[in-house]
Amino acid sequence: MWQQFGIAIALLLVIEGIIPFLSPTGWRKTLQVISEMPDEKVRLIGFVSMISGVILLYLIH
Repeated sequence: MWQQFGIAIALLLVIEGIIPFLSPTGWRKTLQVISEMPDEKVRLIGFVSMISGVILLYLIH
């Protein structure tokens, strides 16, 4: 189980690093837009992302 958790974290880091590697300027602009959003909208985006991940895990498993 810990090995799978480690693999999941490693894949997360790889995926998170793709955008700043390919387009650092676009990544900075996106972060700036996100930093100007109200907290409620950022929380909604995070919630939708988490639910999407849970649904995807359920469908794959």
